Amino acid sequence: MLLLEVLDSGFLLTIQDLGRKGFLRYGIPHSGAMDSYAHQAGNLLIGNPINAATLEVTLPGSRFRILADTILAVTGADLGCELNGIRIEPWRPFPAPAGAILNFTRSRFGNRSYVAVLGGIDVPLILGSRSTYRRSRLGGFEGRALCVGDCLGSTVSHLPDYVSTYRLPVSMIPLYSPLIEVRVILGPQKDSFTSEGMRTFLSSLYTISDEADRTGYRLSGPKIEHKSGADIISDGNPLGAIQVAGDGMPIILLADRGTTGGYTKIATVISVDIAKLAQASPGDQVNFVPVELKQAHELLKEREELLNRIGHTDPIFYTRRRFRFNLGGDDQEILTSFFEVNAPSETYSKPLMFKISLNDKYYDVKIREI
Repeated sequence: MLLLEVLDSGFLLTIQDLGRKGFLRYGIPHSGAMDSYAHQAGNLLIGNPINAATLEVTLPGSRFRILADTILAVTGADLGCELNGIRIEPWRPFPAPAGAILNFTRSRFGNRSYVAVLGGIDVPLILGSRSTYRRSRLGGFEGRALCVGDCLGSTVSHLPDYVSTYRLPVSMIPLYSPLIEVRVILGPQKDSFTSEGMRTFLSSLYTISDEADRTGYRLSGPKIEHKSGADIISDGNPLGAIQVAGDGMPIILLADRGTTGGYTKIATVISVDIAKLAQASPGDQVNFVPVELKQAHELLKEREELLNRIGHTDPIFYTRRRFRFNLGGDDQEILTSFFEVNAPSETYSKPLMFKISLNDKYYDVKIREI
């Protein structure tokens, strides 16, 4: 079922899920949503599996026409999302009727928004994932960023009568800041740096440079001193690895990173803090705080428990209703767009009175729910 038409693709618009796992040995990176927390939360808010494909909207400018009634959730950055010119609060599900225009107008907080649609975006699974990896033209929509005129479908073949959505507690909505504390596990090549180099790394503020994309962020700041050079025999690059090249500047490797690298890695960003970096912009500042592996595991477990709570909050029900009425001696039926109800079984037992215009004439009609 076609669901969205791209009217403006903005700075960068791609389809992402949780990534392409198990192929690093073949040189294929994970890719996937840069902010996996926002991606998963958006899906859970509208009852999707956490790995359903979403749209990753980088910076404002993207605009869409809704082609069929649906339920959406926009999470992550607040990029001034509007539906038919009316502001949409991020991190809340909302109904979107066919013909409506969804627009991202200006950057308020953060860098990347995620648009979750009922059922998830329907593109082919490539090596077990729908994520876009542009360098190899792999996955997503023809392996590329979305362009004006692209039409996207949902995995939902027909719309259900009602949809259960969920609220996100305010405490679970992250706050984005231009000063980012990033927790790291030291290593795997921490012994390649002098004691002074390690002190510099852990006590300095670094600025995200203009060389920042889905592959990684190059930082600028005080030089980190090696013991005997930056080069090593190439080894694996985990998500969040912090390489330090010969110029002494750190580079944080992210979703579309190369699978191996030949520079020393001073530390690795813990999983839960990758989302902070995903929402950071050039000019934002980063400081690094070391933690133990056990603490990193505990923080990841806490985040998973938070996500699991979403499906146990009080649901919000949206339904479409079918009504019948008689107009000019002919029986007619209408089907509404999604609207909020107190319960899926809620019905209208009494007729509703409407004034309908037809051929420049107005009729008072009684409408009954079927």
